[in-house]
Amino acid sequence: MTNILVKKFIKDPDDRSAYGTLGSVTGIFCNVLLSVMKFIIGTFSHSVAITADAVNNLSDTASSVISLLSAKISSRPADKEHPFGHGRMEYIATLILSIAIIDVGIEFFKESLDRIMHPSALSFSLVTFILLLVSIGVKLWMFFFDRSLAKPLNLSVLNAAAMDSLFDAVTTSVTVASLLIYVLSGKNIDGIASLIVSVIIIWEGISLVKDTLSPLLGGEMDSKTVDKIKEIVSQDPSVIGVHDLVIHSYGPERTMATVHIEVSSRMTLEDAHTIADIVERKVRRDLGIVLVVHVDPVDIDDKRTNKIREQIERIIKILDPALTFHDLHVSFDHDEKIVTFDLVVPYSYTNSDEDRIMNQIIALLREFDPQTECDITIDRGAVEEVRSASK
Repeated sequence: MTNILVKKFIKDPDDRSAYGTLGSVTGIFCNVLLSVMKFIIGTFSHSVAITADAVNNLSDTASSVISLLSAKISSRPADKEHPFGHGRMEYIATLILSIAIIDVGIEFFKESLDRIMHPSALSFSLVTFILLLVSIGVKLWMFFFDRSLAKPLNLSVLNAAAMDSLFDAVTTSVTVASLLIYVLSGKNIDGIASLIVSVIIIWEGISLVKDTLSPLLGGEMDSKTVDKIKEIVSQDPSVIGVHDLVIHSYGPERTMATVHIEVSSRMTLEDAHTIADIVERKVRRDLGIVLVVHVDPVDIDDKRTNKIREQIERIIKILDPALTFHDLHVSFDHDEKIVTFDLVVPYSYTNSDEDRIMNQIIALLREFDPQTECDITIDRGAVEEVRSASK
């Protein structure tokens, strides 16, 4: 079935909007069908658990509608008002949906508590049981369908929809179990079952909020993307070191990044610019990321500078192996030398930790040479420095 739908409705295998639209429309159809069916079953069986499950499917329908709208809006190209495109609409739509899911879960949590305290008789029929099993089967099919659609282009919306369908299959299974227990033992655990369903709904909504807020607030960068960029940049034999890599996501496949590369200070400006251009083009071609390269000149041939570099490396290794540094510049003015560099500290460092570590480094450098003056800039680097010892 999945292959038939893909062949019929997906003309371009790289069209994210087409995949998103197919998944969303299929989700709307299936969820509306399941919601109507469960409302009817819940009404005749007097089961609040089934009714809660029906509302959950209805919220899934709203989810599919929002996904459909976001797929259309996020695929729009950049314009004057939105020079970085509309890709983040996908995150905003998911956030709105997440809040709605949490609200639904809270309301049914309250109703479940009331049903536990004031239970009512349930009615069971073979038709009800079969329809609920059909519902589980449909949700499991939707899980595999959305996951297969999401895989080629790594569509986060469809991945989330797939997991949502899997959770729905689980919650309906809990409802079926409560009905079987009622038939076999006469014990009415409908309120408890609906309570479990509501907790799952709330938990799912909170998880979606967390996953959605992370890219909107500038969360941790994807490690695979970071490694790929560093690998491409470091391939050029003229690049001595790589640091200060920052990635900005403006939605799926809309990514910009900046990075600092270290090259020999004896290199001409034109040659350094050529290296930066080559690196930028290669990253854009291989990863689809718009990269801006900043070039830092490094004196790798001056013995005095290299000696100070070795001293700093030994010092920070003793003080804290998590520390790194870059952008080292040394100015020699008669008997005085001015040492300037950026010190990369862990995010866990407080202001007092930063002051302490700087004072320790300055004191230890002055033990080597009392005429040393230091200008240290604290840097909480997005990624650790990459330096090749062979370069």
